[in-house]
Amino acid sequence: MRHRKAGLKIGRTSAHRDAMFRNMVTSLLEHGKLRTTDVKAKELRRWADHIVTLAKKGDLHARRQALAIVRKKDLVHKLFEEAQTRFGAVEGGYTRVTKIGQRKGDAAPISLVELLMSETGEKGQKRRGFFGFGVKKAKDDKKPEKKAAQETASDQPTEQPATQPEAKVEEEKPKE
Repeated sequence: MRHRKAGLKIGRTSAHRDAMFRNMVTSLLEHGKLRTTDVKAKELRRWADHIVTLAKKGDLHARRQALAIVRKKDLVHKLFEEAQTRFGAVEGGYTRVTKIGQRKGDAAPISLVELLMSETGEKGQKRRGFFGFGVKKAKDDKKPEKKAAQETASDQPTEQPATQPEAKVEEEKPKE
């Protein structure tokens, strides 16, 4: 019987499973979202919620427990600074798991795991990473530039190359 044995085995050894989820929770905190299989997503939600709960505590012991799981020290530092403002009023449920379809190769069900932001958080942020790590230009920033370039291109007259039938007409001269 598996009484009081939380967590899923997922067909891996305990060392492999712990390493995999430590890497996944680090990536989730760094980028704000992560795409993985449904089973891994449900287990990852437990790990991520535990890390955010530790960050809300904010004491030295909680910080050391988080550093034992999360692989990047600067990420843990940033998380502990901002956790109270982002998740202060919320009691659990810091992640959202959304089913997005099936993987093309083996038809495994795929989910998107996202960290939720509180209502008091800043809206309209244009950074990709949840805590500012992995920041790149958002895809939305590039779209207006492309539209402006397309509009200026459509305003300019375009030259049309000589058509094929006209060339054939010149070649078809009456032979004597």
